[in-house]
Amino acid sequence: MPPQRRKLRNPLALAVLATLWQKPMHPYEIAQTLRRQGKDTSTKINYGSLYTVVQSLEKHGFVEVTDVERQGNRPERTVYGITAAGRQETTEWMSDLVATPTKEYPIFETALSLLGVLHPDDVVRLLEERLSTLEVHVARDRGALDKLYESVPRLFLVEMEYQLHMAEAETEWVRGFLDEVKKGALPGIEEWKAFHEP
Repeated sequence: MPPQRRKLRNPLALAVLATLWQKPMHPYEIAQTLRRQGKDTSTKINYGSLYTVVQSLEKHGFVEVTDVERQGNRPERTVYGITAAGRQETTEWMSDLVATPTKEYPIFETALSLLGVLHPDDVVRLLEERLSTLEVHVARDRGALDKLYESVPRLFLVEMEYQLHMAEAETEWVRGFLDEVKKGALPGIEEWKAFHEP
């Protein structure tokens, strides 16, 4: 079954709904919770637009004001809680995301599709640079994940596992493709080189 068209499609809105599922919070606390729980590594979180996202969720009936707090001379803080409609939206949205593969458009894939505009020698140099960076990131992330396994239940680390596996797969692919280009074994490489001759 194809995924439904959502009233809101911003992943930050989904992250806010899931965070409010824990307990009612004011937007600043939502931002702090997302950061503390490491969700900023898997969701692009623009803290400046968080208030706009919360207002949009309220407009659609997915969250509601549950309290207004005031402490001393500080400005009022509006506390939001998730509604029954918000819980249903979160469940359906998550179900779509987990069950239905969708085409994403990573920028590296765009670069690969246009690779011919660069000379093969430049591609070798640039891919060597990318490979070096990827290897460092994979080693760092593997170490961090192994450390986190000691104190955090795996359920809360699965997005980090996924990111690490994707980075490992990219590293392996880049290494193999780079080797083909360096050795001149890539079909069509002579035509590619000739394209760049004056």
